[in-house]
Formats: sequence, C-alpha cells, structure tokens
Amino acid sequence: MSNLAIEARGLFKSFEGKPAVRGIDIAVPEGAIYGILGLNGAGKTTTLRMLLGIIEPDRGTRSLLGHERPLEAAKIVGYLPEERGLYPAMTTRDAIAFMGALRGLPLDVGRKRAEILLRENDLGAYVDKPIKSLSKGMAQTIQLFGTIVHKPRLIVLDEPFSGLDAINQGRLEHMIREEAAAGTTVIFSTHVIHHAERLCERIAIIAAGEVRFEGRVTEARDRLRPHVRLKTRASDGAWRAALPAGTVQDGGLFEFELPAGGIEPLLKALIDGGAGIEQLSIERPGLHDAFVAIAGPSAPATRSGENGLEIAA
Repeated sequence: MSNLAIEARGLFKSFEGKPAVRGIDIAVPEGAIYGILGLNGAGKTTTLRMLLGIIEPDRGTRSLLGHERPLEAAKIVGYLPEERGLYPAMTTRDAIAFMGALRGLPLDVGRKRAEILLRENDLGAYVDKPIKSLSKGMAQTIQLFGTIVHKPRLIVLDEPFSGLDAINQGRLEHMIREEAAAGTTVIFSTHVIHHAERLCERIAIIAAGEVRFEGRVTEARDRLRPHVRLKTRASDGAWRAALPAGTVQDGGLFEFELPAGGIEPLLKALIDGGAGIEQLSIERPGLHDAFVAIAGPSAPATRSGENGLEIAA
C-alpha cells in the first residue's frame, strides 16, 4: 500500500456509557477515493470526527497527513459535515470565500477562486445570488465548493450525496474524480452504495461501530458467488440432477449460485441431457449485495486479503 493519508488503530468512543465505535482500524492511501459505508447510526460520523480531531477517542491512535494531532493539519483539510450551514444573506461567491478564509485562504483569493469554480461548473449566473434564494441542493453544492476552495490535500465528506438531485450528484462525482486525479485524497461516508461502487477503489464497511470489512471493492463483491440465470426449452429430464442445491425454478427459468467447479461441467450435463438451453447469464454480485451480506447482524468482522477472486460475468 502507498503512503497513508489517514491511519487509525483501535479507535473506541462511547457517549453516556453507550459504545458508538468499537475498535475501528482504517488505512487510507494518499490520493485514494475511499468510502466508509454503513447504515444510519453505524458509527460513520463519529469515526470521521475522531479522524479529524473534532472529538477525541476514548482510546486508540490515529494520524492524519503525518500529524498525530489531526487539528494541526486543519488548514490542508476540507471537511463537509453532515449538518449543512451557510449564512443566508451572503452571496455564493462570498460564502465560498468565507469558508476558505476559515482555513487560512485570503478573502480576495477566495473570491476569485469561487468565481472560477462557479463558472467552470456552468453556474456563473449564481455568482452574486444570495444563499437564501437557492434551492437546498444548490446551496449544498455551494458548500461543497467552499470545502475545496483552499485546495486541501485531504477532503472529507460526510453523507455528501444526501439531498442532491441527479444533476448535482453527477456534478459531485465529477468533482471527486477531478480532485483525486490531481493527487488529493478524498474520503466520504455514505449509506447509498452505488456512489461508492462507482467512485471507490477501497472501502470500509461499518456496522454497529465495528469495521466488518476493509479492502478493495472487488474483494467485497467476490465474497459472494456469481448468480446464474438459466432458461431451457425442456422443463424436466435427467439433466436436472446436475443443477446445484438451492436452485429456484419458475417455469423454464432456473436461478442458482455459480457452482464451485465453474459453469463448464453444468453446461455439458445440460447439453448431453437435452435441456435445450435458450438463455444463460452469469451476473456478478454488486457492492450492494456484498454490503447487505457483510453488514448483517451475523456477519463476522474481517479484513480482506489482497488476492480477490476475479470471475467474469
């Protein structure tokens, strides 16, 4: 693994005696797009706030951009909390510049950069619009620009897609990719899995305050076997004995997990038995399927290895 932008070991945090985070381990490579996935209340926000130094862990260690005291790196970090907030009377340009100034960026520089950000994203008409005149989604987009205007080395986004329409979600995904391409590390939390599947190479899945999985998206998906859909002309015959246990039938359509021995022995049995194959597809499980399996109450807490099994769909 490359140099780490964030490393945490054994983070614990309780509130009023109730555990919120139980021994979190996370390692985020520099320049990565890294997702922290979990249901609401899983401990994602508490974890991010401990990583940033906003709250202190009860025990455990963490470093952020080489600093063991994360707040020392605050000026090179952009943070968008789950709770949004802008001054309604400010214009979009001034709101973006103000957020940059909180991280040490001169206001005049911030205003120039704000205008560039707005125009580059086809939002030049909003430069002088007051925040109070914007839709909720547009105001959130402005706050996102304020998170990156000081050109941080690390961007941390807590549920950034919440409340955004499809257009602004696409704009945010494009921004995240651009920042990562420029060498910036991006870490975001979400319970909407398809964003992480499109953007991330590595993820952590958190459930009940614990990391149930940490590794590559491909490794998470490979924990589940591919799913086979088979349609035959014949509905019965000796060939049916070759179908795996647990096969579900609906007329001439059969659904089952890909056998451990692969599809070839099954195909031979179907052909030799006269099943009459009309359709056969092998569907690789998505990250959502893996998330449901891993984050379930009985899922064991594990860290993935580096050798994921690649099965083409």
